[in-house]
Amino acid sequence: MRIKLIGLILFFASSLFGQKADEIVGVWWNAEKDGRVEVYKKGDQYFGKIEYIKENKNLDGTAPLKDRNNPNESFRERVLLGTVILTNLKWDGTEWEGGEIYDSKTGNTYSCFAKMQKDGTLYFKGYIGLSIIGRSTIWTRYK
Repeated sequence: MRIKLIGLILFFASSLFGQKADEIVGVWWNAEKDGRVEVYKKGDQYFGKIEYIKENKNLDGTAPLKDRNNPNESFRERVLLGTVILTNLKWDGTEWEGGEIYDSKTGNTYSCFAKMQKDGTLYFKGYIGLSIIGRSTIWTRYK
């Protein structure tokens, strides 16, 4: 009986743990609200792709917007809409960590972690090297 009770408790604890981890899944506005990222789960990792761009035109007026700021010349002609910019985040029990996020506006890729805030927003910290030095942003869930 005791083993069954422990098993039942572990089952419910793991299902709650999984639900918390998947809170990041969905569509999110960036801080400027000029783009949205769809975060999805693949295996035990989380990824995000550009789902919407408000100004989906290049400086010369052509569309769709291309990845012109990418440091890799071979990517500068790729279309940004649909591009995966968030990779390999893993849930550690309190936050998502160990991933990378690409900033298409600057062409920089940062190590990152994310935390769900009490108000339902998503706090991201991108950094190179030490996490205490970097840039943070807040994403808002798209409804």
